[in-house]
Amino acid sequence: MRVTLKRVHKSFQQKGQRVQALRDINFSIEEGEFICVIGPSGCGKSSLISLIAGLEFPDSGEVYVDSKIVDGPSKDRLVVFQEAALFPWLTVQENVEFGLKLQKVSLAERNQRAFEALKMVHLTRFLNAYPHELSGGMRQRAAIARALVMDPKILLMDEPFAALDAQTRQLLQEELQTIWQKTKKTIFFVTHNVREATFLSDRVFEISARPGTIKKEYPVRIPRPRVEQDPQLLMLQTKIMGSLKDEIDKVAKEQLDLDYGLDKNIDQVPAERNLGSNI
Repeated sequence: MRVTLKRVHKSFQQKGQRVQALRDINFSIEEGEFICVIGPSGCGKSSLISLIAGLEFPDSGEVYVDSKIVDGPSKDRLVVFQEAALFPWLTVQENVEFGLKLQKVSLAERNQRAFEALKMVHLTRFLNAYPHELSGGMRQRAAIARALVMDPKILLMDEPFAALDAQTRQLLQEELQTIWQKTKKTIFFVTHNVREATFLSDRVFEISARPGTIKKEYPVRIPRPRVEQDPQLLMLQTKIMGSLKDEIDKVAKEQLDLDYGLDKNIDQVPAERNLGSNI
C-alpha cells in the first residue's frame, strides 16, 4: 500500500496555547519500503505515526493510503509502540490471538496464525508464558507478533526498541530486517537512533525542530544484509548526525531561552511582594 502525505499541518493544545507540531509535510512511501524517521525530541515524529494510523487527523492537508484519504484506524495499518502493552492476565499466545478473537476467527485458525507469527519472532517456546515471565526484548517480540498476526499492509513502529539494552536492540533490529525481507510489508519506523535508522531503512527522513517539516531525505543504497561497521554506513551516519545536531541545538537553545525567561520573571517580582512576607 502506498502512503502519501500532502501539505499536512498538525497542531495541538498545550497549556491554553495552540502549538504547531508539523508544518507542510509532503512525502510518499512506496509499497514495501522501509522508511525510518529521525529528529529531535518534540519534532512531531510520533504525530506522523498517529496521522498515518488514523488515530489523529491533520489540521489541513491530506493523508492518503492507496489514493484513499485516511479517515480512521484500519487493520491494514497497525502500530507497535515503545511499550509492549501486553495484557498481563493473558499468555503470550492469547495476547497474540487477541485481535483475531475480536474478529471472530476460528480457534484452529487463531492457533495456527499465532504460532506462525511467534515463530517469526522466535517465541514459540514461550507461547504459554505470561508477560511478567518475559524479558523486555521478549515482550517487544510478542508485541510485534501481535501486529504481524493481523497481516497488516503497513506496520507503524514508534521507537519500539528504545527501552531495550544495546545487545537486545541489535538482535531485534536484525530480526525485524529479516521479517521485513520475508513479508515485504511497508514499514514506517520512528527512532532517535541514527545507527538504527541507517541499518534498517531504504530511506531516512530527517524532521526539523518544531514545527517539524521534512528537512532532508537520505537514500540508503547499501545492500542487505548490512553490517553495522560498514564504512559506507558510518559515513552516512556522520553526515546525518551533522545535520541533526543543528536541529538538536535549536531545541536546546529554545529550552534555555524558556528557562532564562522563567528565571527572569522570578527575579522581577515586585519589591512590595517580596517585602510583604517580612511584615
